[in-house]
Amino acid sequence: MSSPQPSSLRVGRRYRANRLDGPYDALVIGSGIGGLTTAACLSKMGWKVAVFEQHYTAGGFTHSYERNGYEWDVGVHYIGDMGRADTLGRRLFDHISDGQLKWAPMDACYDRIHLGDRHYDLMAGPAAFRDELRRAFPGEHDAIDAYLRAIKKAAGAVQPLTVTRLLPGALARIARKGLDRGALGRYNRTTRAVLEELTDNQELIAVLTGQWGDNGLPPSRSSFLIHALIARHYLHGGYYPVGGAAQIARTVIPVIQQSGGDVFTYADVTDILVENGRATGVRLADGHEERAPCVISDAGVFNTFTELLPEHAPGYEFYQQRLSGVQRSMASACLYIGLDDSAENLGLPKTNYWIYPDNDYEARLDQALADPDRHDIPLTYISFPSAKDPDFARRYPGRATVEIVAAAPHDWYRQWDGTTWGQRGEDYEAHKEAFARRLLEKLFEKHPNLRDHLDYYELSTPLSTAWFCRYPTGEIYGLDHDPQRFDQDWLRPKTRVPGLYLTGQDVLTCGVVGALVAGLTTTLAVTGRKGLPLARRMFVG
Repeated sequence: MSSPQPSSLRVGRRYRANRLDGPYDALVIGSGIGGLTTAACLSKMGWKVAVFEQHYTAGGFTHSYERNGYEWDVGVHYIGDMGRADTLGRRLFDHISDGQLKWAPMDACYDRIHLGDRHYDLMAGPAAFRDELRRAFPGEHDAIDAYLRAIKKAAGAVQPLTVTRLLPGALARIARKGLDRGALGRYNRTTRAVLEELTDNQELIAVLTGQWGDNGLPPSRSSFLIHALIARHYLHGGYYPVGGAAQIARTVIPVIQQSGGDVFTYADVTDILVENGRATGVRLADGHEERAPCVISDAGVFNTFTELLPEHAPGYEFYQQRLSGVQRSMASACLYIGLDDSAENLGLPKTNYWIYPDNDYEARLDQALADPDRHDIPLTYISFPSAKDPDFARRYPGRATVEIVAAAPHDWYRQWDGTTWGQRGEDYEAHKEAFARRLLEKLFEKHPNLRDHLDYYELSTPLSTAWFCRYPTGEIYGLDHDPQRFDQDWLRPKTRVPGLYLTGQDVLTCGVVGALVAGLTTTLAVTGRKGLPLARRMFVG
């Protein structure tokens, strides 16, 4: 297949130094949902904020792209808790978009877990979820009920942990010790360890953890805290933004502009300026320096503290040491597929498929990572975005899209590190083509009729993620969400550099809503007492 051309779908204003309209109250590095949320919340409080995005379009992992007459999202495959106006996530999205971002529900079965030739449905609504599991596992009623209680307690324990991220160091340490004596400490163990105390049925455990790709760690490595947050997040079903993922940035940017701010694309920040022990602005790739009393990084902690922060900054050595205690999260490949008929005509579901060879996730993952050509793909996730988005058929009549995500470590592609996107050579293209064909067969096994409607496909690899999103090893969830990660009290919005703050999925947890809430938390850290009305409105309603 010929080299793909850059997407024509662009959101944001192209950067030129003479287009800046300072002085600004704050500068945000990166336009992922954490950066956009922080900027929009500050704008609502009268702050003039400039957001600098190095990519050609705004949104980070919430952006969309268009090619060959098709449009795909790159990270917003589904979002939970959007069906009611009183959830924290929905309140926040309504706040930062002025209510302009709309949501469409998926099917009642939002996730289908395939274990070899068996499949199990995760149903929307706590009662339907429980009843379907009880039907599938008639001897495990007590374990299923205990599981639902456990994820409620564990997810609830993360809320006060979020608050400790806003407390001064000494108070935060005292509060954390108290939390560790309760549910937080009890559940910050591996997901598998917690579940094996509830049941010895490995098939049930595999079904309950079948969404492990949503945090990037199999159950023997992930913290039960992140498992519980994700499982509870989707308990009332999945939702998709009407108009596609790009609607997120499209609806948030006008709110940032209300107080004179803007979101600039092609705006590559190369340095955080630190003068007299304080962050005072940023330097861009063209040499322009823009100053402001507040700098907020949505670039991830590794990029922030190893690439952007100068060595003379306060706390520089502290952060280098702390970074050695966390790991970069999993990388993935994604196959973007275009079909020459509508989702309705093709019978595409509003259900995600999680496909595994069997219920031993860890063994299959280890085998495949060691020898990918000899073993089955350990995790395959299939999403049907054109079916989920009720506006897709209007924008792209007679067409449909599918996305297939699979675990694909950076090591598989290391030999092409440092090469240019679209110019990586025949060996790379052959490697991609072989993997793409394997993924297509996973789709055709479930929907044989789609084979005759395949019109276009292309595979992104961890190198694509590194090129477009600046995550060097293609990590899609920032930091690994293992138990050790939740012990890192330095992962907080306020840094040891006066005037420098963090936002995004490394601050609290991964995923769109994790980064969204981090954006709120960063806003509260930046504004202090002035942010209390916002905190009350978002957390209490």
